[in-house]
Amino acid sequence: MPVLLARSTRRRLAGAVTTVLAVTLGATALTAPAYAAPLASGALAAGTTADANPAADPDPITDPIAYPKASRLIEAGATGFLTTSSITGDTTFHRYADGAGQTYDGVVYLRSTATTDFLVFRGGGKITQRNLTTNGSLEVPVGSLPGDAKWAGAAADAVFTTVATEAGTVLRKHVDETPDLTVTGIPADATSVVVTPATPAHAKVSYTQGGLGKSGLLDLATGVFTLNAPGIRTQAVSATHIAWTAPAATGSGLRILVADRATGAVQEAQVPPVYSSGALQIGLTGDWVLYGQTDGMGSSQPSVQYAITAHNITTKATVKVLDHAYALTSAPDGSLYARGGLVGQGEGMYRVAATGDGSLKTVQVAATGEPTEVVVKDATVPPAVLDLDRVNGFTFRWTLSRDVRIPKLTVRHVRTGKTTTLSWQPSTDAPEFAWVDDNWDESAPNGDYTWEMTGEAVNGIGPAVTAHGTFKVVRKARPHDFNDNGSPDLLSRDSSGSLWRTDTFYRPTNHNLQGLTASVAKTYLGSGWGVYDRIEAAGNLGGSPVGDLLARDKSGVLWLYQGKGTGNFAARVQVGGGWQAYDKITAGSDLTGDGRTDALATDRSGVLWLYAGTGSATKPFLPRKKIGTGWGVHNDITAVGNIAGGTAGDLVARDKDGVLWLYLGKGDGTFAPRTRIGGGWNAFRSLVALGDVDGDGRPDVMGLGTSFQSPQLYKGTGDWKAPFRTREGTYLGQLEANPSDLVF
Repeated sequence: MPVLLARSTRRRLAGAVTTVLAVTLGATALTAPAYAAPLASGALAAGTTADANPAADPDPITDPIAYPKASRLIEAGATGFLTTSSITGDTTFHRYADGAGQTYDGVVYLRSTATTDFLVFRGGGKITQRNLTTNGSLEVPVGSLPGDAKWAGAAADAVFTTVATEAGTVLRKHVDETPDLTVTGIPADATSVVVTPATPAHAKVSYTQGGLGKSGLLDLATGVFTLNAPGIRTQAVSATHIAWTAPAATGSGLRILVADRATGAVQEAQVPPVYSSGALQIGLTGDWVLYGQTDGMGSSQPSVQYAITAHNITTKATVKVLDHAYALTSAPDGSLYARGGLVGQGEGMYRVAATGDGSLKTVQVAATGEPTEVVVKDATVPPAVLDLDRVNGFTFRWTLSRDVRIPKLTVRHVRTGKTTTLSWQPSTDAPEFAWVDDNWDESAPNGDYTWEMTGEAVNGIGPAVTAHGTFKVVRKARPHDFNDNGSPDLLSRDSSGSLWRTDTFYRPTNHNLQGLTASVAKTYLGSGWGVYDRIEAAGNLGGSPVGDLLARDKSGVLWLYQGKGTGNFAARVQVGGGWQAYDKITAGSDLTGDGRTDALATDRSGVLWLYAGTGSATKPFLPRKKIGTGWGVHNDITAVGNIAGGTAGDLVARDKDGVLWLYLGKGDGTFAPRTRIGGGWNAFRSLVALGDVDGDGRPDVMGLGTSFQSPQLYKGTGDWKAPFRTREGTYLGQLEANPSDLVF
């Protein structure tokens, strides 16, 4: 049998909307399922009128009114419903028509006939009943002395008291402008008499007799009480049936028994063993018995075990009505109201009624504005473009509507497929978790990324929350960055001719190991590199955004290995011959100011030659140009980029006495007169221009030791008079263990 979920669109209260949480995350929207938003109390759309009694209408035409958060549903009447705040304890009556409410101090009861509602107050030595339609009032004095009337309860338009007489206990019915009536059928030795509503025509009466609990129905019109047949308890009542719970016939658990009021025939509705008698509530509407284990308002995680289920006693069909409920109560029109939630519709109060054709119809009458399933309430994610030259890392942070079980974040680099997966154990105080990484650039290649966050609700209600998006990582090209992750790589060749790559990163001062560090063990790139007598990291010669290699074989042929951005290189391309004339070669700086990488070489007669770059991988250089003589005094030259704060690439050269000289580039391919910047540099067998190692925007230089010592880092200052800071030790693992390997 179907369960119809209805939400009318024929009349809307002001502000009634169905909202979708949408937060722009990079280039993708983060979305959560729609749920009803609460309305402003008492607000009506212009030109409309509110129904006087929408609860009695099987097809209500108002959108959900506001339901107060953290309030328990007490009772539902003909024109409104009653809630109690879990925070203040105050009781409030809310009208279905417009959501307007009136708050009262103390204990308040809502009792209804089929057409109107009554509020009942106790205190001040009296019981006061107020008719909300006529504003009429009934007062019944009560006291605590022997023989005085005592509160027994109320139902429909009547208030009930008990009086102890010589003949025993007497139950009396009090109705406005009608003489008090003694209820017949109540045994004289009854104690603890309690009267509560059952149907518009009947009240449920329970009492204790001889130590045993008994119950039955009271005809409100005649004042005659009828005791239930043996074994029948009155937990839920409709015009045609009575329902109650009992222990399972075998094993543990409960069962629901339903008796036909006309014939007395009893049927059984089996319930799962998860339910306990202390929290299982039942209700009746038409041929349907509804049941569910309701949880307290203090629980922040209503469980999937607390779903409201309906069983048809005629067709035997069983369907889920709500995903969970805090409370279930009957209404005078034969429907049921539940304070609970439904995935896709949200938290609030729902009216469930039999339609007469064998189905059920569920309508959300009031909404808190909260989703039932877990959704993202707030999020912080990387921007669409993450410039790691400007920021060190990124932040992922989510605040969810409910707790999730070990949420997971997956970040994937689109080009390489490299995937990072992280899991959290969220805080028990709030459904919030974050991943903040200030050194993500240690291993993150440039390019496009996708990310996805998933988390399964702890309470098991609804689908897992999912958020996803994209972002792009960008950095300026680095001359020694071969795997496109923004950090310099060092290439080394061992004695067998194998080529290796060591990825590095720089740890700032807030880490235990400050300085230039190898991120992972060195990576094997290939064999056969022993045919070259000179290998030079050349920067971007071929027009790609990553660094390239120049390699000269022993016959003087120059080869270009273009970087692929993966840490390895494309097949070699011959780019020149006759390079055996040169004893020193360096590349990686823009010396001519055209934005292209250039190369320099000194021949054995001490002449310095400029090879201006073209940006072409097949013909990377223009014809050579002589730019100086006397360079034979130097045993090492290194193109270091703009190290001194000027507008063009610079050069450092070490003479045979270990003195280091700075040649400031003019931007036309020539240099200013040299400046002495230090001595003792013959402690290093060579210098490597790594580019900007520490992310301060200035190029840096590393000296490779001649013995078993750590390579030393010299960070740039940008000052041509003193271009380097005091040297720092490095943590480069394999390079320290094998200093005899050629490194470039």
